Amino acid sequence: MTTNLPLSAHASLQKLNTFGIAAQARWLLILTENAQLQTLRQDAALSALPRLILGGGSNLVLSDQLDALVIHVCLTGRKLLAEDDNFFYVQAAAGENWHAFVQWTLAHGWGGLENLSLIPGTVGAAPIQNIGAYGAEMQDYFHSLQAFDFETGNIVTLDKADCQFAYRDSVFKHAYRDRMLILKVSFALPRQWQPKLDYADLAARLQQQGIVPTPQAVSTAVIAIRQSKLPDPAEIGNAGSFFKNPVVSAAQRAVLLQTYPRLVSYAQPSGGFKLAAGWLIEQCGWKGRSLGRAGVYEKQALVLVNRGGATGAEVRTLAQAVQADVLQKFGVQLDIEPVFF
Repeated sequence: MTTNLPLSAHASLQKLNTFGIAAQARWLLILTENAQLQTLRQDAALSALPRLILGGGSNLVLSDQLDALVIHVCLTGRKLLAEDDNFFYVQAAAGENWHAFVQWTLAHGWGGLENLSLIPGTVGAAPIQNIGAYGAEMQDYFHSLQAFDFETGNIVTLDKADCQFAYRDSVFKHAYRDRMLILKVSFALPRQWQPKLDYADLAARLQQQGIVPTPQAVSTAVIAIRQSKLPDPAEIGNAGSFFKNPVVSAAQRAVLLQTYPRLVSYAQPSGGFKLAAGWLIEQCGWKGRSLGRAGVYEKQALVLVNRGGATGAEVRTLAQAVQADVLQKFGVQLDIEPVFF
């Protein structure tokens, strides 16, 4: 076993996941510099273990006991790389807090990421999930990233096409899930900024307050909306939005509207319609309900919460029960956003 790495055996992960699950890892590595990854790769015993790359732990549901190596990414640093007539190019290390990074860009006058304010987690996790909110997605401003390839031991640069971004999805959830560890992410933020106000609540809040949209004003509005609807993980354990908003065909939406005229849906460029998963869950009577020590949040049915002492298994059981009821009532399959490990 490599002794010159900051390793902890049988380490508690309870404070490292926003659901607050009292999980324990066989080994925990605090990653603070790239060189540690080469050292790790040379250790046959550690390299043979299942590997979990952990950022802010905000999109994760853990088992009680993880017979695995957990790598907690704590790489830091952020800077302006370059600028041209069209963009400001900024970069942040994977361990940087996402919201703090967004606020840093806004403080420098670089708009673009404001709709993604207050999303929990780290910069390195953002491309994995292709995080999105209030009409914007990370891929809209993504430029490139650097990642460590455990298979070759090389640091590689990947552009947008390489990452295969989709709705809450990327290549890092599939082919590169256990192979790549993201080190740094770069963004291209537009000089000619235009607000994204497609989300009705966001546009209404700015209009009601008579505020001329600026990047900072949009960010402030987004923060207020999120705080009014979503629980603070510091107060009640959760992983944010637990289910993806499902996309159905126009024909299926038309059939559903005949029975449910108040169905909440949004037209998509593909011709399909995105349904509001929270609305579907609420119609099934799950809002505010609990199953064991896990429950559905009272203010937003899209969010599952830890009522106190919930295990990963209890969260999974609740999620499956919600999925089953939505499928039975609407004929719509809800997909889960967080990763179970």
